[in-house]
Amino acid sequence: MADARTTRLTTRLAARASRAVDSPHFTRAVFVLIAANAVLLGAETYSGVVAAWLPVLKIAEYLFLAAFTAEILLRLAAHADRPAAFFRDPWNLFDLAVVTGAFLPFFRENTTVLRLLRLARVLRAARFLPQLRVVIVAVGKSLPGTLSFLLVGGLLLYVYAMVGWTFFADDDPEHFGSLGRAALTLFLLITLDGLGDAVRTGLEISRWTIVYFASFVLFGSFLLVNLLIGVVIGSLDEARREAEADGEPPRPPSVPAVVPVVPVEPLPLPLLRARIAAARTALDEAERALTQAAPAGATGPPGERVAG
Repeated sequence: MADARTTRLTTRLAARASRAVDSPHFTRAVFVLIAANAVLLGAETYSGVVAAWLPVLKIAEYLFLAAFTAEILLRLAAHADRPAAFFRDPWNLFDLAVVTGAFLPFFRENTTVLRLLRLARVLRAARFLPQLRVVIVAVGKSLPGTLSFLLVGGLLLYVYAMVGWTFFADDDPEHFGSLGRAALTLFLLITLDGLGDAVRTGLEISRWTIVYFASFVLFGSFLLVNLLIGVVIGSLDEARREAEADGEPPRPPSVPAVVPVVPVEPLPLPLLRARIAAARTALDEAERALTQAAPAGATGPPGERVAG
């Protein structure tokens, strides 16, 4: 009896908290809190503001912490009847880590970590902005392809750095004096920064350096960068499709078509007897008509001819 009552209370609590969490007013209020928290963080970067309003800023920080704590507790209450669903949502885990981290002694004693945690609250705005959430999900999905891109780019950079060190180390030690210098120079050339100066310096060494720089820019700046853009765009499309699929209402299971059966009301007994009598009369008249129409010499039933 007690277990049933506890279950009813839990279900009622989850239903009320879910209505509050899913309401648009709650979403707007949390988003305004996040924006105000970002403004507070920005104000703390000005020494004059901190010196004049330090007590007010501290009180405001405690109020923000209390508000975000109440929010996460309300979200937990909305999952009171199904707590496992709360922890399966990555956004809920992120919110819980950001809020609870501010209460841990280690984080509270470390000013830098505490500021980073407060800064992480701003990232929670992505939860309430669908387009930004899609972009963040796309970035996460593009990580495997980005790692492959980094491996290919690192191999290309290493090969061209070794070639540059081999041919230009003596004539241009400032840029190609070692493998590290050559790799740094080529990495900057991927962004096309200082390409003109590098080409002019190379032409003073040899005319064939134009082949070296042109091929590296072709593979590094154009091919690899476009490959990375393709990976990100593909991940963005995939994240957008998943977001659209999650937003669709669940489809009901397919049910085979069944021909509806129309119920027939039974006829009253007198009417049924009258119809049976009329049918018998019609059959008797049809039999007499067939007998009269039988050809002469037929002694058997209608339709049978007896040989004479």
